[in-house]
Amino acid sequence: MQEMYVTARLQEGMHFNVTTGSGHSIELDMLDGQKQAMGASPMEMLLVALAGCTGISVLSILYKRHMRITGYTLRVHGKRAEQHPKVYTEIAVEHELHGENLSVEWVERAIELSETRYCGVEAMLSKTARITHTHTINP
Repeated sequence: MQEMYVTARLQEGMHFNVTTGSGHSIELDMLDGQKQAMGASPMEMLLVALAGCTGISVLSILYKRHMRITGYTLRVHGKRAEQHPKVYTEIAVEHELHGENLSVEWVERAIELSETRYCGVEAMLSKTARITHTHTINP
């Protein structure tokens, strides 16, 4: 079983500096009306994690099919419940791919495999949110 860890250190207010087990640093904060947030909110980071997990798994599949990707943008939009714990209830993932001779069939298959098999973040978030994917392919 793979084990991961992070260490979160309070900076001030609600601002945390988080160090990952792989040595990366992330700033987390919450807007409180008094000051500018010094980092992303934890709920934003869930959408960041979904974009990264989905994008990496889709690319991995397309690269194995020897597709030449020259650009890939993911836009992730989430709607949260009105009441606490205010989980995500709906999430839309838009995939915009650029490349030469990209197969629509394989792009759709890669997204489907990411959704159903490879992206652990989506597997967790889908327990509370309806997640939809759309895509556009540009030369």
